[in-house]
Amino acid sequence: MIMKTKFLRKFNMNIISFRNILLAILSIALFISTQAQQKDSVVVPKLGPPPSMKLPQIQRFTLSNGLQVSLMEKHDVPLVQVELVVWGGSVNDPENKSGLAGLTAAMLEEGAGDRNALELADAIDFLGANISPFVGHHTAGVIMHTPLSKLDPALSLFADIVLRPTFPSDELERNRKERLTELMQSHDDPGAIASVIFDRTLYGTHHPYGIPGMGNEQSLRSMTADDLKNFYRTYFHPNNGFIVVTGDVTLKEIQPRLEALFGNWKKQDVELPKLPAAQQIQERKIYVVDKPEAAQSIIRIGRIGVSRSTDDYFPLLVMNTILGGSFTSRLNHNLREVHGYAYGAGSIFDFRPTPGPFIAAADVQTNVTDKALSEFIKELEGIVQPVSDDELTRAKNYLALQYPQNFQSVAQLDAQLSDLNVFGLPDDYFNTYVQKILAVTKDDVQRVAKKYIDPEKVAIIIVGDRKQIESGITALNLAPVQFLTIDEVLGLAPDIEKK
Repeated sequence: MIMKTKFLRKFNMNIISFRNILLAILSIALFISTQAQQKDSVVVPKLGPPPSMKLPQIQRFTLSNGLQVSLMEKHDVPLVQVELVVWGGSVNDPENKSGLAGLTAAMLEEGAGDRNALELADAIDFLGANISPFVGHHTAGVIMHTPLSKLDPALSLFADIVLRPTFPSDELERNRKERLTELMQSHDDPGAIASVIFDRTLYGTHHPYGIPGMGNEQSLRSMTADDLKNFYRTYFHPNNGFIVVTGDVTLKEIQPRLEALFGNWKKQDVELPKLPAAQQIQERKIYVVDKPEAAQSIIRIGRIGVSRSTDDYFPLLVMNTILGGSFTSRLNHNLREVHGYAYGAGSIFDFRPTPGPFIAAADVQTNVTDKALSEFIKELEGIVQPVSDDELTRAKNYLALQYPQNFQSVAQLDAQLSDLNVFGLPDDYFNTYVQKILAVTKDDVQRVAKKYIDPEKVAIIIVGDRKQIESGITALNLAPVQFLTIDEVLGLAPDIEKK
């Protein structure tokens, strides 16, 4: 399940450093750990059973044009969130037009209806609302968050952005220049460099997951307003998406409002691309990208993971929590607590509609890059062995006890309910999650570890100062080493002034 609030999604998700995801997880766990240590530790109470969680019923209805709507009421605060999702993310970018989905989504708020970008932003701010487009690998859309008292005018602006974007040429040029600037800046961002070479190594250049969703200089410079309009017209249709509503509103109140605004939105046949099967990593190999004078080495280790629809989802969550998914995980304990090589280390299965990557990662001190790499391999080898009863219990309690935190706000409810729809999960999923986590056994953990973690068949990406780390890495004799320059990974930095 995707845990983060969707207001935080950005169009360039696939080049964000894994460090940011990892540190967010570890900082929360560190805070909890620190708070616990501040209390009287003479008598440590035993954990009770995880609390049961019963969420409000998911209500579903369909508009006259077939647009499906999911509603979960939450009446403790006068806020409402509405999200429109369509199947049309970066995997839908045409050949030689990488970045088109992201640029199209970003341009939705740059002029809509009879308002230009500034007028639209002022109108949204005046209401105290927030309306933001987003794009991911498989989906795109718009999210609205508003005080209940401003629901009607906010919905009107939301509908303009979804149904009547104008894609003005002057705003296109500004957005294009911003993206070219980000591409230029990425040459000095070790995390971005590592993400690009990691995805390309796992998936290749003929699979959408291996192509940066930001695009490249050539594709960005080639895009026209017509390209954006064509992408929008291809995927933004009521039969190719859904709406999620959460907050202080009832079905009786919201259904006629949505029908009035979206009921005349026309259907159209939509052909979604079929992704090629990703070929699993067949041997261990190390790729070192030289970043002269880098203060740290960025380490990413991974292979093709598994799709969200896998029957092994819950055992994988528990197994990964033990390996690298919590502050007390083996990877973080080893690299941070025992050796002090990094501020944090961890791992994650990026569950997607088709198999996403498994990633183990840390940013480590340059002078211990080789030692840290050895410890990574040690932990990846160790997780396939039986785990202890204590580790299993702690991992299951961690997942079970933190789960209710994902449903505290209307934005969090929206994120969870949207994922339920994206991944086709059953309506009782939320209320049965804890039960399924607690049912995971030690045999389950060992089985999925052996099935999905193979330290002999991983890609190892390191971005750091070659002059300082080369001898140590090669001396480990772990695998063949290929050395790359930043330009070989990202291409030449764009000339921002070029027209």
